[in-house]
Amino acid sequence: MPSLNTETSDLERVTGSQDVDHTPLKYKSIAEIYEKCNMCIIEPESFEEAAKDDSWKKAMEDEITMIEKNNTWELVDRPFDKPIIGIKWVYKTKLNLDGSVQKNKRNWRLFQLDVKSAFLNGVLNEEVYVDQPSGFVIQGSEDKVYKLKKALYGLKQAPRAWYEEINSYFIKTGFYRSPSEATLYTKMSTSGNLIVSLYVDDIIYTGSSEEMMAAFKNDMMRQYEMTDLGLLHHFLGLGVLQTDTCIFLHQKKYAKTLLDKFGLKDCKSVATPLAVNEKLSKVDGSELADETLYRQMVGSLLYLTATRPDIMFAASLLARFMHNPTKKHMGTAKRVLRYIQGTISYGIAYEKGKGAVLIGYCDSDWSGSEDDMRSTSGYAFNLGSGVFSWVSIKQSSVALSTA
Repeated sequence: MPSLNTETSDLERVTGSQDVDHTPLKYKSIAEIYEKCNMCIIEPESFEEAAKDDSWKKAMEDEITMIEKNNTWELVDRPFDKPIIGIKWVYKTKLNLDGSVQKNKRNWRLFQLDVKSAFLNGVLNEEVYVDQPSGFVIQGSEDKVYKLKKALYGLKQAPRAWYEEINSYFIKTGFYRSPSEATLYTKMSTSGNLIVSLYVDDIIYTGSSEEMMAAFKNDMMRQYEMTDLGLLHHFLGLGVLQTDTCIFLHQKKYAKTLLDKFGLKDCKSVATPLAVNEKLSKVDGSELADETLYRQMVGSLLYLTATRPDIMFAASLLARFMHNPTKKHMGTAKRVLRYIQGTISYGIAYEKGKGAVLIGYCDSDWSGSEDDMRSTSGYAFNLGSGVFSWVSIKQSSVALSTA
């Protein structure tokens, strides 16, 4: 799926057709083969390369059609007192969590929507000009440029313009925006409740009323170009398993990737992320380790804490030594990965039917830091089933009492 991207930013968003169908004559489509084989998906690196493939040409045409349909730009004479931003095609095949080519499936319950060309819906409040895209330069108007009415990918104004647009629409249609989470919206009526979470061009929603959810989907499909992704299966690298009795969040695929990346795919597992009573300090007498590798390892572990509160303390402890890590710090980080090896299927289960009782746990290690004698505090909260909020953080001052 190609997208037009301004060349002034590294932001690369994926849009366009949700099907990748390269169908040779008399043979099965490559999309069908992808579903049955482990293959390397090769994406074009330039317009010239993509133009040789009919499927990519069709996808580019669809992207331009979407841009025109959204009234994103108008062709004007090249201004001499304004900067002109170059644009480029970005080619990306969109995949499912399991690595298969993502296709639009229709016969699922409705929980996830994808906004096609989300940034094209954000209205710009300043003048921005871009070159005509490769392969779609209008004959006889080669010297002209496009004046943007709406945002394109890569513009620094694009995310802000899109969020202002969608927020305005949600508020107008009766949603309430959470004061503590800017991308969370709720709507209440006599027939039930509707909860919507927005992350750029992904919309996740649920509610107590099938009628409200159906009306919301239909309303969004009318207002914006949408792809119905059906029941939520993955989101931002998190796997989501839904049954009649439970919703289970996990990062199994991501955890496997980490073990492979850091050479611990076949390592022996351990029962706990840290050794009992283990203490770490900035200076421990061991040699310095590879700082880049250590930062990659700890950063990956921190992302894994999205569904693994059991490694929260260990990951936050290791994060204190990003500068000049030692071999001991590296060994401790590898131990956490060995713990992941033995608990790779762990996640968070939210069971239905549990009583909505708020339960919280908190603890402190009492002057646990070897370097400054500060304590590390932690807490975890659940509402009848599955923790929903947790943290582990070193206090900013030395505690003089338990109050």
